[in-house]
Amino acid sequence: MAENIILEKLEGIQSKFLEISEQLSNPEVIADMKRFVALNKEYKAMEPIVNAYKEYKNIVSNIESAKHILSNEKDEELREMAKTELDSLLKRQEELEEEIKILLLPKDPEDSKNAIVEIRAGTGGDEASIFAGDLFRMYTKYCESKNWKIEINSFTEGTVGGYKEIIFKIIGDGVYGIMKFESGVHRVQRVPQTETQGRVHTSAATVAVFPEADEFDIQLNMNDIRKETFCSSGPGGQSVNTTYSAVRLTHIPTGIVVSIQDEKSQIKNYEKALNELRTRIYNLEYQKYLDQISAKRKTMVSTGDRSAKIRTYNYPQNRVTDHRINLTLYNLDSIINGDLDELIHALQVAENAEKLKESEQL
Repeated sequence: MAENIILEKLEGIQSKFLEISEQLSNPEVIADMKRFVALNKEYKAMEPIVNAYKEYKNIVSNIESAKHILSNEKDEELREMAKTELDSLLKRQEELEEEIKILLLPKDPEDSKNAIVEIRAGTGGDEASIFAGDLFRMYTKYCESKNWKIEINSFTEGTVGGYKEIIFKIIGDGVYGIMKFESGVHRVQRVPQTETQGRVHTSAATVAVFPEADEFDIQLNMNDIRKETFCSSGPGGQSVNTTYSAVRLTHIPTGIVVSIQDEKSQIKNYEKALNELRTRIYNLEYQKYLDQISAKRKTMVSTGDRSAKIRTYNYPQNRVTDHRINLTLYNLDSIINGDLDELIHALQVAENAEKLKESEQL
């Protein structure tokens, strides 16, 4: 990209950034909460680009100064210093141009949101439930490393450990933009705890990740929702408490059902259930957007296809393979303990490469 084209694009973004900054201090905008939230998100999304613009503008200016010294200065020591600085500046300019290309790629507005994650045991019986529990522990460890908070919405325990199903929310900055890469079928190859002859079995669990919808994304008509309350239950179905604190909400037009029994308070369970219901309804539309992406892209890196086999965890070989980008790592023990950064980074790089390729073809 030529300097003037980059500066022209960045100057336009800088102008819009300053305009949004002024709007955010306007009392009329502050009074309109929906508009204020939308503008604030846009402001935060543009901030890294504006910071890159300031650095790039400074580098271009310093390059001109260094070139001027080389053209006009006769002192060899100054010329040598200018040449060294120019080499360094040109290298940084090239690096920054690549960074700016990525920053200028169209962003999914959902990426900044919290995420709702579902893990369900698939084929493999009890071993699949144990593996679902391992995945939940892996994500818990990963969230701890990112200082993200986890809230469990509901779960059904497996008969010998793990979970048949667990649904939880992850709260933090840009959670969905990272966790979306986990949607799909995860497969494990290992000797199950229940296997007496030491044979390796294959089991699976499905992970689904949704961006959390907030109240400004979708307005629910409460007349369309049927509310039921019941006693919370634990393993084996026994009552955990005798009060009707658990809540089940049914959205009549779509048939979506959400049950929450995590909290002791019915009010808190109701709030959680309403939030999850809103997210599920919102994601019916969002899935259409993901389907459009998957129709264009070959690797389907983050298209939310929950039926696609995305990753295999092979315990005998300490191997993890991500099938979307043909990446194999031999550090399963650290990955299953929450060290997902290398995997996630590789998936992000692959997605950005796809986006760059698309933008160059336009």
